[in-house]
Amino acid sequence: MQKVNKFKVVIGVVLGAAFFLVGFVQNKISPRLQQKLNAAVQTTFEVENFDLLVMPVSGTVNTKTPVELGSENLFEVKKNDSLIGYIYLGRAPSMKNVFDYVVLFNPDLSIKKSKVLIYREDYGRQIGSQRWLKQFIGKKSGDHLTYGEDVDAISGATISAKSMTKATNEVLESFAILHAEKVL
Repeated sequence: MQKVNKFKVVIGVVLGAAFFLVGFVQNKISPRLQQKLNAAVQTTFEVENFDLLVMPVSGTVNTKTPVELGSENLFEVKKNDSLIGYIYLGRAPSMKNVFDYVVLFNPDLSIKKSKVLIYREDYGRQIGSQRWLKQFIGKKSGDHLTYGEDVDAISGATISAKSMTKATNEVLESFAILHAEKVL
């Protein structure tokens, strides 16, 4: 009976460790998020057909960037083998949850559009309005934005708006590093 209990404990530990490790593996893009991402690309770049190519980033370069890159969040957008832009797909914290956003770049590394794809809170949805997000359009890699100065504050969405501003700054800084490292 002692052996059976030890066996159950070992199996339990192994299964628990497996579930723990699986929880930290980078998730693939969900079908819902992929659909929203595709729609954002189609409307922003005014294309029906396009290719999203994952851009691998070496570990050495990745350690220099403020955002994690290359695990299905950094893409080249091509149409007929011609580069039409870049995409960064990210997550940022809101009050109690996170939201998914995308920053779409022109080939010159200026922001063409930012979009909140999935917002999971009841409050703060104003950050998804294009009227507010248009403040990021035209910003280039290396630019820095200050919430409340360069970016308008939003009453009722302070945490999410600050978070989106911080996330955009980190993406811009990361793109500047990728450009300097000749990845872009």
